[in-house]
Amino acid sequence: MKAQNRRTFLKTTGKVLAAGGVVGLSPSALGANGRIVLALIGGNNQGRGVALSAIQDGAEIKTFCDLDDAVLSRTGADLAKAQGKNPAAEKDFRRVLEDKDIEGVIIATPDHWHAIPTILACQAGKDVYIEKPLSHTIHEGQLMRDAARKFNRVVQVGMQRRSTEHFRNAVEYVASGKLGKVCLVKAWMCQVRGSIGNPPDSPVPPGVDYDTWLGPAPKRPFNRNRFHYNWRFFWDYGNTELGNQGVHMLDVALWGIQALRGVENCLPKQVSGSSGIYWLNDAKEVPDTQVMTYDYGDLALVWELRSFGDTLPLEGTTAGTAFYGTEAALIVDGSGWKVHSKKGDLGPSAKASGGSHTKNFLECMKSRQRPNADVELGRLSTTICHLGNICTRLQRAVRFDPKTESFGDDKEATALLTKEYRAPFTLPRV
Repeated sequence: MKAQNRRTFLKTTGKVLAAGGVVGLSPSALGANGRIVLALIGGNNQGRGVALSAIQDGAEIKTFCDLDDAVLSRTGADLAKAQGKNPAAEKDFRRVLEDKDIEGVIIATPDHWHAIPTILACQAGKDVYIEKPLSHTIHEGQLMRDAARKFNRVVQVGMQRRSTEHFRNAVEYVASGKLGKVCLVKAWMCQVRGSIGNPPDSPVPPGVDYDTWLGPAPKRPFNRNRFHYNWRFFWDYGNTELGNQGVHMLDVALWGIQALRGVENCLPKQVSGSSGIYWLNDAKEVPDTQVMTYDYGDLALVWELRSFGDTLPLEGTTAGTAFYGTEAALIVDGSGWKVHSKKGDLGPSAKASGGSHTKNFLECMKSRQRPNADVELGRLSTTICHLGNICTRLQRAVRFDPKTESFGDDKEATALLTKEYRAPFTLPRV
C-alpha cells in the first residue's frame, strides 16, 4: 500500500463497501471447474496451511495477498502447485475485496490486523475464515460478530477442534450428566519456548510494506523479533499464549461449559490469577508462566501455562482440557478422550477422529448455515482469553458482568476493553 493510499485508507475502504454486495453464494462466483473461489490474506504461517486445506477440500485460491514479497513468492508457489494454477499476487487487501469473483477470504494476519479486514469483508459481501483468536480486544470481537450478522455472512473462526468428531463426542459426554455435578474445568499448555534474544532494531527488509504491517499498532522501528511469528510475544500485535495456543484448549472447556450452562451463560463473573516472566530474560513481553481462575459462581475454570518446560504435564498430556465432576472426570486432548470414575476405574474412551474445518466452512458457504466455529462461539472463547490478559496486565483480579460484558466502575479494566488505533487504520463502523 503506497503512502498516498494509506492517507486515503478510510475514504477508499468506503468505496470498497459501496462496490460490494450482500449476497449469498452465486453460480458466477464459482470457478470454471465448479470450485468455490477464495482469496488468502496473510500466508506466512497458518494461512498457508488453511489455504492448502481449502484447496484439498474443493476451493480455488484466486488471489494471495501479503505484505512481504518473499512470502508472496514462497507461499504463492505452494498454492500454485496444490491447485495447478497460479494465484494472483496482491499487497493491498482492499483490492481483494473489490473482486466480485471472490466469494470468501481466509484471513491469517497477525491478531492486531484481524478486525479491520474481517469487518470490511463482511460489508463487501464476502464470507470469512478468520484465524484464531478472533480479535485483539473484546470490543473488536463484538463488532466482528455484529458485522457478520448484519450482512448475513458465514464467519468461521480457526478453532479446528470444533470440527473434530472426538472433541464433539467428549463434550456430548460432559453434557450427558454422567460426570455428576461438574465443579472444576481445567485447560493447560506445557511447552518450551526458547529464547528469542534481544536483537537491535534494523532496516526494513526489501519487499516489505512495514508501515501497513504495523497498521493500527503504534509506530515503531523495524525489529525482526516483532515481525514474522515472534510478533505474538508482544502486546501491540498478539494475545499472549492464552490467545495463541490456549484458545484451543479453552475453547473445548467453554464448549463443555456451554453444554452445561447454555451459550448465554458461558462467561465468568470474576477472573484472578498470577502471571509472569519467570524464566528467560529476552525481548518477550508476555508471560511464560500463568495460572488463571475464572469463577462462574457454580464452577471454576482454571488455565495453566508452562512455557519453561513440559516435564510431568497435567493428566499425562502437554495440552489438554479436563472436566471434573462428582462422579467421574473426563480428559480430552488431540489423541482422544477418556473417563475416570470416582473409584479410579477407567470408563468410556475414544481415540482421535478426523474432521476438516475448511470443509465445514465451504459447505456452510453453500448452505448458508452457521459453521461449527461460528463467529459468536469464537468471540466468546476469545473473550475468555482477553479476560485473562486484562487480569494479567493489571496484575490483579477483575470482576466482570457477563450479561453486559463490562467491568462496572473499574475504569482501568474498562479501558482495556478496546485500544487506540493509529490513523488512518481505524475500525470501520458497523
